[in-house]
Parts: sequence; structure tokens; C-alpha cells
Amino acid sequence: MKIKQSALLYQLSIIVSFFTNYELTLLTWLLFLFISIKERYSSTLLRYVAVFSAIAIIGIVSSFFYSYPFFWVIRDLSYFIKPMVGLLLGYQLYRFDSDTAFKVFIKAGFFLAVIHLCLFGYAFLRFRALNMNLIRAEAGFFSDYEVYVLILLIFHEKFELKLSRKKRLFYTWIVGFSCFMYLARTNFIQFAILFLAMKGYFLFTIRNIKILAVLSLSVLLGYSALVYYRPKRNGQGLEGLMYKIKIIPEEAFKTKINKEDWKDFNDNYRSFENILTVKHVTHDSKRAIMFGTGLGSRLNIGQKILTTDGSVIQFIPIVHNGFMTVFLKSGFLGVSLLFIFIYLLFKQKRHPNPLLNNVNLLLMGTGIFLLVSNWVFLGLYFKLDNKSIVIGFLVALRESLLIQQASSERNTIAAEESL
Repeated sequence: MKIKQSALLYQLSIIVSFFTNYELTLLTWLLFLFISIKERYSSTLLRYVAVFSAIAIIGIVSSFFYSYPFFWVIRDLSYFIKPMVGLLLGYQLYRFDSDTAFKVFIKAGFFLAVIHLCLFGYAFLRFRALNMNLIRAEAGFFSDYEVYVLILLIFHEKFELKLSRKKRLFYTWIVGFSCFMYLARTNFIQFAILFLAMKGYFLFTIRNIKILAVLSLSVLLGYSALVYYRPKRNGQGLEGLMYKIKIIPEEAFKTKINKEDWKDFNDNYRSFENILTVKHVTHDSKRAIMFGTGLGSRLNIGQKILTTDGSVIQFIPIVHNGFMTVFLKSGFLGVSLLFIFIYLLFKQKRHPNPLLNNVNLLLMGTGIFLLVSNWVFLGLYFKLDNKSIVIGFLVALRESLLIQQASSERNTIAAEESL
């Protein structure tokens, strides 16, 4: 496959996931996966894929103990293969040197930012107000990929980006403004985690522990001030964001939800899903706790609700929490495997080559962020997620850099021997 074709397919793979059509995204990914097959794959990538394959297989086997409609099983299988498809696709579409790879990576994020800002402008003109909920529903709720691009642009020296200063600043302003205007809490957290990772603060040293302790204390003090400020629930612009930040602890970890109180139910719906999942699995059987209730299983919310895409539902096949979704389908064993993947991603070795080391730091930060992403937005299983492509791409980039370094060392040795 030619470099230009690979670049185009990569950018289309990223952009298609921005739109809320999961079937289109998965079919596009599968098509590109089929036409970009490589002859060799790294052992690292195969380990990552094997983890998600095992989770899916456990879910498939568990479904044999129940009588689910075939369509339900196939639908869940499509969700569970998505991380594998993304990892392989990101790896397969890498056909570049490092300079070209970073340019292709950044341009994909720039295109996303332009699309988002156009939709944002349209939504603002349509509603004539900075109502966060209305604008986000129209223009998009978040974009993890743009945060990755923003991090690369900020740490351009670490990644040896060969962009002119004018172009780099232009990309940074556009992508940065787009990231901010999503007003997405998870993107702010993602940016903070990746920023700290690139600074090397997640490497285990006494200095880093002290720095992280000070930062944690600062966050707690800032959150206390936010609670004292008491932002309004349906506030405009930043006030709406501050309210969403204020309810983070309850929204994610509340153990009792009053379904009759619509504010309590809406604000803490993620916790309600988690409670429902645990009850559903633990009341089934000990086998279900260990291996799940299989692909095709659903949860009964107990009432009809309106989703963000306008549909009315009562039975749901997946929940916002990736750990709970895996627990529902593949049980405790599946969740354990998901944690193993996160650990493998986090456990990156230091490397004397600065560029290789910085790619490892980015992967390490991604592993930490997946703890948050899985808790609130299904992690790599989310319909609109493209982080699996990013991970596959970075693994291929690192492998390419290792090959280049080994080749350079061999040439140096050969030159010295010839003297």
C-alpha cells in the first residue's frame, strides 16, 4: 500500500468515528482492515489483541448458558470486537517514517477540529445561546483524539515535529480551542493525565510522588471552592460545566439512586447503571459472577428513558462504565483481563532514545487515562472511540523507530569495522 493511500485511510478511519453512526464506523474499519493486512505483527500488539479476544470468547461461551436472540448476541459481538479491529487497523495503516507519521496524525486531528468548530458555530447560531447541553448535543460531546494531537503540538520538541512555527501555532490554536469548546470533563482529565505523563511525573521517584501529592491537594482545594460556589444545574456556558464537575463524585460512585426524583436519576444515571449491573449479575449465579451473563444479555432499567440520540429505551445491552459492561458480559474474569491490558499499556520501559522514550510516556499516560475512560465512557468499547487506533498506530511507530535505531547501529558498527 502506498504512503498517500495509507494516510488517507488513516484519516478517514479517525474522522468517520466522529459521527454517531456505529454501523458505518465499524464497517469502514473492517473494510480498511481487510485491504491493509500486513505480513508481520509485533508481539506487543498481538498481546493486546489477545486480551480483548479472550474477553470476547468468555462472553460468547457464557451466552451458551442462556437463550438470547441471535441478533442480540451478534450486536454485542460487534461491540466486543471493536477494540481488536481498532488496534490492528492503527497498526496496519502505519506505513511511514516518524516525520510523516506525526504529520498524518496531526492533520487528522486538525480536520476533526475544523468539523467540530463548524458544527459548534451552526449550533450557536441555531440556539442563539451558549447552552452547553444543547450545543454539545448538536456539535459533539467530546474528542479524545484531538487531545492527543494537542499534546503532540505542545510537546513538539519531545516528538521532534518538523513543522514551521507558524503552522504549528495555527494547528495548536485551532485544535486547542476545539478541545476546550467540547466542555468535556473527561477531555480535561485526559489532557491533565497525558500532560503529566509527558512530563515524566508517573515514573516512580520520590520527587514525582511529592509533585503528584501537591497536585492532588490543589485539586481537592479547587473542588472544595467549586462546591462552596454552588453552580446552577442548568447554568449557561462555563457554569453548566462547573455543575457537571461538582457532581463527578456522586455521578460515578453513588450507591443509592431515587428513580422517582428525576434530577437525582438524571444526574447520577451512570451510578444507577452500575448498581443495576451488579444486582443483575450477582443475583444470577456464582458462575455469572465469574464468567458473566454472556453476549446478548440486557439490563431492564425499569422505566422508559429518552437517550441523547432521541430514541426511547427500557432495556440496554451496554452501560457507560466499560468495567461494568465487561462484568455483565464476561464476569470478573473479563474485568481482570481488562485490567491486565491497562497494566500492560502502562508498564512501558524507559528507553535511551529520547523519541522512543516519549512515545512510551504517551502510551503510559494512555494506560492511566483508560482507568477514567472505562469508568465513564466504555473505554475502547465506546461506539465513537478511536483510541484503539491511536494505540495501534503508536505501537507501530515505536516498532519502526526501534528498527531504524537497530539499522543505524549496525551501519555504525560496519563503518567502524571497515576502518
